[in-house]
Amino acid sequence: MAWFIRRKIQPRDGDAASKEGPAELWLKCVACKEILYRKEIVRNLMVCPKCGYHFRIDAGERLALLIDEATFHEIDGELTSADPLHFRDTKRYTERLKKAQEACGMKEAVVCGTGALEGWPVAIAVLDFRFLAGSMGTVVGEKICHIAELAAAKRHPLIIVSTSGGARMQESIFSLMQMAKTSAAVARLGEAGVPYISILTDPTFGGVTASFSMLGDIHLAEPRALIGFAGPRVIQQTIRAELPEGFQRAEFLQEHGMVDLVVERREMKSVVARYLRCLGVGRPAAGGERSAWVGRGAAG
Repeated sequence: MAWFIRRKIQPRDGDAASKEGPAELWLKCVACKEILYRKEIVRNLMVCPKCGYHFRIDAGERLALLIDEATFHEIDGELTSADPLHFRDTKRYTERLKKAQEACGMKEAVVCGTGALEGWPVAIAVLDFRFLAGSMGTVVGEKICHIAELAAAKRHPLIIVSTSGGARMQESIFSLMQMAKTSAAVARLGEAGVPYISILTDPTFGGVTASFSMLGDIHLAEPRALIGFAGPRVIQQTIRAELPEGFQRAEFLQEHGMVDLVVERREMKSVVARYLRCLGVGRPAAGGERSAWVGRGAAG
């Protein structure tokens, strides 16, 4: 798939088009409500120049921002979900899958592959919220596990960019099993001494947050990204108490130690590259020896 071809940015959920002009020319910022010229937003990497609100971007745009041009090689791109439960609500699950595939041009909610980040070889997985809210089903879990295993075998640092509503309800227990499966794969990566950088974007929730997204050695997040397990309204109704201002925003999580650094979109690539240079895994060190960096859960 041509991940690096520039294409017209289309309105997404949460990205309201202005009533004062055609949708292809104007956007209304969700945060500050300013009417913005679309081309200006695109030039600014889909970040509002007035208030800094980070609009959602798709997997292809994310890869173009992080991975050096013409270095990305996709793996497992042919995998698609089955319908083991023959699930149906208002529509059949197979119909929802087909519609998502046609709308996004993707087979599943995650794109995995290898590439270079400022010349550094990496393994990367990027979730796309457009595909059934970036939900994690059996194929998403399988692809995450495979890219983690590949990263361990090649000793390439792993980067996962998360945006998800959680586990995919249409696959029931099969999707919930992916939480344990992906967590085990990340643990084995740590035992191999290969670093994992988790990038959290808006929104990251549910079973994805409760598994691989919060198991990184380093957690980076975009400004004001919503990150949590259950939504704030559900929590507030359950505990019947007022929640702190900014609860579940990236900045709140950084203050409380769950996120290491909140990073602007335009700076994300250089910040990740700085961490890779510090960790030193993936390239031969002086004298041809590999770095002896020890990851989470590794002995020593």
